[in-house]
Amino acid sequence: MRSTAPRVPVLLVAANLVTLAVTLAVNALANALPLNGRTTGEISDGFPNLFAPAGYVFAIWGPIYLGLTAFAVWQLTHAGRRGHAVVDVGWWFALSNIANALWIVFWHLGRFPATMAAMLVVLVSLCAIAARLGPPRAARSAAERWLVYLPFSVYLGWISVATIANAGVFLLDLGWNGAPLSPAAWTLMLLAVSSALGAWLLLRRGDLAYLAVLVWAFIGIWAKQSGVSGTSAASGTPGVPSVAYGALAAAGVLAALAVWRAVDGRRSGPAGRGARSLAPGT
Repeated sequence: MRSTAPRVPVLLVAANLVTLAVTLAVNALANALPLNGRTTGEISDGFPNLFAPAGYVFAIWGPIYLGLTAFAVWQLTHAGRRGHAVVDVGWWFALSNIANALWIVFWHLGRFPATMAAMLVVLVSLCAIAARLGPPRAARSAAERWLVYLPFSVYLGWISVATIANAGVFLLDLGWNGAPLSPAAWTLMLLAVSSALGAWLLLRRGDLAYLAVLVWAFIGIWAKQSGVSGTSAASGTPGVPSVAYGALAAAGVLAALAVWRAVDGRRSGPAGRGARSLAPGT
């Protein structure tokens, strides 16, 4: 274990603050104007993408940006400047912010291949941050747990879902219809793969926050495809029952796994350190 606390470079702190501010501004203006005449959600609804959840699910961006802002402010404190977390996050956060802002611009301009590239940069950046930080139980304090590990776990969970949805839009824009499989079959396969990844991260890293985001997204897919949210009807695209049931089943399995992990962690006592920090995920 490292015995000396590193000093966080001032340039890194400034880059994190500035790039996050730019990202927030671009996201807000893109929908307020709106950029190129359509909101982000309206563009998404224009594609028959079965993996895209109901519109209300995208409200998760509020907590994500709130968490990232909390991290950006925390890095200015004594604990943030003298701790390891900001250094571990490194320049990857600033890179993800730049890619996020570019994604918004590309999305509104209809440059879907470019959106795919930008989304992958965000995903890779967040994966690098997760790898450098380690599992949530590695947090050195409650502040790190809530202001560093939790925001980035939630962000990574959502970007994992968003990357798959973005890939669907990219392929639809190219005119690919999923042959030889049906769109529903592809979606069910992606739900299975996403669920397996979430389960693996829970068992390997104890990341409940990541899993919770998947459950949130899958319930949103169920709501859209079952007609509960009214999104499919409003867009003129009929729901697909098999996808709705598959998404609900995946959400149920992951939720049950999370409960089992939480209960098992508590039973293990001191040996299961993650049981003492369930809020951000262990």
